[in-house]
Amino acid sequence: MSVQPKKHLGQHFLTDKNMCRKIADQFIESHDCHNVLEIGPGMGALTDFLLKREGLNVKVMEIDRDSVAYLEEHKPKLKDKIYSADFLKTDITQLFDGEPFAVVGNFPYNISSQIIFKCIENRDLVPEIMGMFQKEMAERIAEKPGTKVYGIISVLTQAFYDIEYCFTVDAQMFNPPPKVQSGVIRCVRNSTQKLACDEKLFIQIVKASFNQRRKTIRNSVKGFLKGNVVEGPIFTLRPERLSVEDFVYLTNLIEKLTPVD
Repeated sequence: MSVQPKKHLGQHFLTDKNMCRKIADQFIESHDCHNVLEIGPGMGALTDFLLKREGLNVKVMEIDRDSVAYLEEHKPKLKDKIYSADFLKTDITQLFDGEPFAVVGNFPYNISSQIIFKCIENRDLVPEIMGMFQKEMAERIAEKPGTKVYGIISVLTQAFYDIEYCFTVDAQMFNPPPKVQSGVIRCVRNSTQKLACDEKLFIQIVKASFNQRRKTIRNSVKGFLKGNVVEGPIFTLRPERLSVEDFVYLTNLIEKLTPVD
């Protein structure tokens, strides 16, 4: 029995076992977290190497029923540890009885950014994210300020995670080969418990800034200023020049200029 990749689910099964091993090795059990949720395991190519690691409590979440049936038949170590569910629609707080867990996987490229954002929302529960993305997305998440690649997902992820771009994976290692290259990154929860600003306003300002990334900050955040005239070097910059700390500073500055009624 084998599973045929389904285009509508964005499935591209990694077939190179050495690469599967290499990817699994990037999971470093940061913060002494030994609970692992693999998203989209398919036929378990990556799962096999996670299951070989001593001390790991591995669970998987798969939306494809054929893949679930395959895993149930061929991976006895996963007995009672397979969730046939959509990660984006699942309350993940009870998956490991409320304990923290790492999120790993060969993530479906069409929802990979949504997976990252859900992990950020549950960041106190997810100390590590490690997996494969479309190379362009992986680079964007890991990119530092100063380039056109740096954007919303860069800032929001780096606010709470330290990110390392591990390596690139060639398309020919997949069945079927995707039309793009892939990249593996590791995100490890940093020491930021809470941003030193209004986090809701911070997210709004980051999004507004990059939605008009060709404009200076003064123009892109105009809607938050309520007619106030603002001065200062930060307002003359474009958003890709601002670090997470700069956006925190900007958020606090705007909040002072436009106090809540």
